[in-house]
Amino acid sequence: QVQLVESGGGLVQAGGSLRLSCAASGNIFSITTMGWYRQAPGKQRELVARITSSGSTNYADSVKGRFTISRDNTKSTVFLQMNSLKPEDTAAYVCNVQTFTAWGTGDYRGQGTQVTVSL
Repeated sequence: QVQLVESGGGLVQAGGSLRLSCAASGNIFSITTMGWYRQAPGKQRELVARITSSGSTNYADSVKGRFTISRDNTKSTVFLQMNSLKPEDTAAYVCNVQTFTAWGTGDYRGQGTQVTVSL
């Protein structure tokens, strides 16, 4: 089992920045890919960014060049630096972690942190 605690959301004006953090605990040695999804009211859940255990990253087209995902494996934490925020980035951002053990794979999500971008 892996537990996730997110922080860093809030209200920011368009053009501003926020940094989200997601700290994992529990069976952290099984963690492989870490990432962030977001879901806005009335919209489908969207993968924002993810990073593998080797550091490979991929991003949604809508955030490329503005968001940066990184991880600190010593602290089992993943970060999402969000710059040049737009009102359309407003959503609940949910941390996601995948695991791999001899017993199979796992997928864990945090509670989510709200990001609201005003004009």
